[in-house]
Amino acid sequence: MILVRVRVAAVSAFFLLAVHCASPAFSDPTPGELARSVQPFVDRQELAGAVMLVADKHSVLAVEAVGWADVAAKKPMRTDSLFWIASQSKPMTAAALMMLVDEGKIKVDDPVEHYLPEFKGQMVVVEKEVDHVLLRKPSRSITIANLLSHTSGLPFKSALEEPTLDRLPLSVRVRSYAMTPLDFEPGRKYNYSNAGINTAARVVEVVSGMPFEKFLAQRLFEPLGMKDTTFWPNDEQAARLAKAYKPGSGNKGLVETTISQLSYPLTDRAERFPMPAGGLFSTASDLARFYQMLLNRGQWDGRRVLSEKAVKQLTSRQTPPEMKVSYGFGFSVDKSSFGHGGAYSTNTIADLERGLILVWLVQHAGFPGEGGKSQEAFKQAAWKAFPTRRP
Repeated sequence: MILVRVRVAAVSAFFLLAVHCASPAFSDPTPGELARSVQPFVDRQELAGAVMLVADKHSVLAVEAVGWADVAAKKPMRTDSLFWIASQSKPMTAAALMMLVDEGKIKVDDPVEHYLPEFKGQMVVVEKEVDHVLLRKPSRSITIANLLSHTSGLPFKSALEEPTLDRLPLSVRVRSYAMTPLDFEPGRKYNYSNAGINTAARVVEVVSGMPFEKFLAQRLFEPLGMKDTTFWPNDEQAARLAKAYKPGSGNKGLVETTISQLSYPLTDRAERFPMPAGGLFSTASDLARFYQMLLNRGQWDGRRVLSEKAVKQLTSRQTPPEMKVSYGFGFSVDKSSFGHGGAYSTNTIADLERGLILVWLVQHAGFPGEGGKSQEAFKQAAWKAFPTRRP
């Protein structure tokens, strides 16, 4: 056993968190070192609060919270605070689809229309002006791989997804994408697309025969013990939800805000629908489990969740070399890391050279002053505090 100190800013006492570690022994970092790295941003009201986690593929090495989950109420951030992780949902949606690839029920090079007939006959924009649009049939149909790598030609969203992205059932949203002309020939460009990832989730629904949220819970969240990852926070989880903030007037101070892409109340299962491309809420420990499974080549606690081949496809470049953006299936990737960020400034990265996972959870629609540099401060503190782990 090793002891890792967990420090919550604004709470005077420290307490110890015991975690099991299968890695070789190492020296504990100075208690609170991660929190201290970003405390100045909290003190200057450039950051409301943050949860920071460092892990290797075997165990959580440190988890610390700093600042406030609710600034006005002086409610301290907790290590189990809940956050809207936004586009960090995309890797989980991609992983769910790759489970069906592992089972031979989906092929990534198959046309989407093979699973969703509404995509047959989709057109592509050739010319577009204010009062003139010219369409033609694309040279080929979009594929599953195009959906997962943002190379389908689908737009970010459809015209129906207003005022928020969670007001329509997934099947209705995906039908609206099929009725929307492609922005470019499939495979020719990269265009970040919620529509593409949502369509991949709809393929999962059709092939598995169960609602996407149920598939995700049964096949991914429950096996990994991700008990706090959900599209709908329950009352207990909602009480742990960190409030969202944006810069105040003149780019100074913090103003409480809402999540503009989602409708309220967030607990409402009747009026809010799953948004696979960016609708999940989660905690630092849940995200760490997902990334640890991937670093363990698809295995978790002795059980195989994904094949090694699927993990490699998810976490290695799938966009063509001539494209500037390096993207896998649901992940931003480069030669030595993979991960994803979220709209309200959350981020998780798996550094393959160091063998470390860094989870950064905040709830910010922009930062005043120097607040945008707080994540880098955490990253540098983490690299300094923990030596390179075993690959």
